[in-house]
Amino acid sequence: MCGIAGIVKFDPRERVEEDRLRRMRDVLRHRGPDGEGLMIRGPVGLAHRRLAIIDVEGGHQPMSNEDGSIWITFNGEVYNHAELRPRLQARGHVYRTRSDTETILHLYEDEGDRALDRLHGMFAFALWDANRRRLLLARDRLGIKPLYYTLTGTELLFGSEIKALLAAGSMRASFNEEVLPEFLATRFVSGEQTFFRGVRKLLPGHVLIWSGDRHMSQQRYWRLPAPAGSDRSPGSIRREARILRSDLEGAVERHLMSDVPLGVFLSGGIDSSALAALVARATCDRIRTFAVGFTDKDASELPYARMAADHVGAHHHEVTVPPAQFFKALPHLVWQEDEPMAFPSSVPLYFVAALAREHVKVVLTGEGADELFLGYNRYRVTWWNARLARVYHGLVPSMIRSHIQRVLGKLPARAGRLAGRTFLALEPNVRTLFFENFSVVPERMQRRLLQRRDLLEARDPYEVVVRCFETADGDLLDRMSRTDLQTYLLELLMKQDQMSMAASIESRVPFLDDHIVERVAAWPSALKLRGWRTKAVFRAAVDDLVPPPILMRRKMGFPVPLARWFRDGFSPLLGEYVLGPRPAARGYFDPPYLRRLVDEHQSGAVSHADRLWLLINLEIWFRIFCDGEDPAQMPCESSG
Repeated sequence: MCGIAGIVKFDPRERVEEDRLRRMRDVLRHRGPDGEGLMIRGPVGLAHRRLAIIDVEGGHQPMSNEDGSIWITFNGEVYNHAELRPRLQARGHVYRTRSDTETILHLYEDEGDRALDRLHGMFAFALWDANRRRLLLARDRLGIKPLYYTLTGTELLFGSEIKALLAAGSMRASFNEEVLPEFLATRFVSGEQTFFRGVRKLLPGHVLIWSGDRHMSQQRYWRLPAPAGSDRSPGSIRREARILRSDLEGAVERHLMSDVPLGVFLSGGIDSSALAALVARATCDRIRTFAVGFTDKDASELPYARMAADHVGAHHHEVTVPPAQFFKALPHLVWQEDEPMAFPSSVPLYFVAALAREHVKVVLTGEGADELFLGYNRYRVTWWNARLARVYHGLVPSMIRSHIQRVLGKLPARAGRLAGRTFLALEPNVRTLFFENFSVVPERMQRRLLQRRDLLEARDPYEVVVRCFETADGDLLDRMSRTDLQTYLLELLMKQDQMSMAASIESRVPFLDDHIVERVAAWPSALKLRGWRTKAVFRAAVDDLVPPPILMRRKMGFPVPLARWFRDGFSPLLGEYVLGPRPAARGYFDPPYLRRLVDEHQSGAVSHADRLWLLINLEIWFRIFCDGEDPAQMPCESSG
């Protein structure tokens, strides 16, 4: 895993300034403490920070082909590079290293842009073709590795993280206001936009091409395959599970490619437990596993992680994060992520990555299985709500439905909130049932929270996710999965990348192996969700690998006890970052409504923990990137 950055000046007579390129590179040192490199050829500069995984002694970047006409700076791993190498050598290419980076160069020499179709792995790279005066920026199929870019009036800047673009010194951090409603609703920003005005992310499965005539274009080189047209019989689950098991074993084998020690992150859930068992079977040595938890027993999955580790005979390591340490790390980790942190689980992920870095250099994680195999509760809730809503609206007259809604509104608080999330209270459309029903700050609440209501009127908070859903293939379940694979999963992958890279460790996601994704995406949803049972075919494929208590337990989703922390010792954070004069002066939120949210949460009447988390993160982000405040100096103490 590495960090990449670069500058391309539009005027071919200019030369890239070495000091600017060094700043862009060195702000990414955490991504690659093992080596560094620069290439400047007049108006083009490429930079690289290296975390040495493959060909530790060789593989220095930026790297060129034999005659120096093509240069690349590359982040990631190409798992099939050893398969591609013999054919390239037979065609006359002479390798100087054992690295996968060199395979990309030679493949591009032979096949041009079509080389991307042959690469299987996780990657983001920039390739400069001097003969054609052409820059190619590319990102892997699912967006496991990040790549950002911006255009100024005179140049194109790109990098693995947004902070690299800012380090170039030619742009100021400016808040992209129009993304605020989407952030409040979904926790993150889908599509190309970011929190920074003018900064975009290259989307997964896309390539951006800039040529010397200032022409720039984007192309999508990969799409999810269409799902099967009809459901298969229930008896086919065992047959498909055997196929999936073979695919999983192959994916794990490929992801073990390394010249340095590896380990596995354990959460105590079915995905990471199955992964640890597959890794243990594929290796001769005793594997190392790593887990993180909290001092609050109700929010800790460490007992299940220990059970999974014991089951495979792993050498197990744990770290417990006290709340004071959690919040003390928050400003630094917002700086690491570049944008407000969507998920509280980013913080413990950083701590377990730092623990792992003491023992290994690469970790495998179970990310992606929930989106691929329909593992989230919201999938089955939405599916049943949609089915029952069709019957309910078809049989019950509107007058009676209105009366029922009025009755629901008079129920006690908790019962009323639960009933309000069912088909009895919701409109029978996917926008309401799937997106609005599971949003952090629903649109109706945003109309009271936002002081700048023009932002909500200017842009639909669900514009990108609804468009993904409407253009997806398959039935309701297929389309929900495909939407999340292109939006929600992308944010999870960025959390995984940035928190592991903050600790200078590489994370890999075998369940998102290209071969598995393409096969499973084409399977009918009936193989994944059966009645109330999630991940049906996946469970069948790994049921002999996972201890029964883990296989049958309810999904917890890495709980963080924010609700209690915000009510107890860390309520001063709400006064500083939610109700304080500095957030109020920004003018985005209605102060009386903010006070109501805080009071309701602290009284225990309603839990607003996730909403308050987003607001705290947003204010910390403003102070770091827009106000220029040092994260180390920001207050994050408890009241005692």
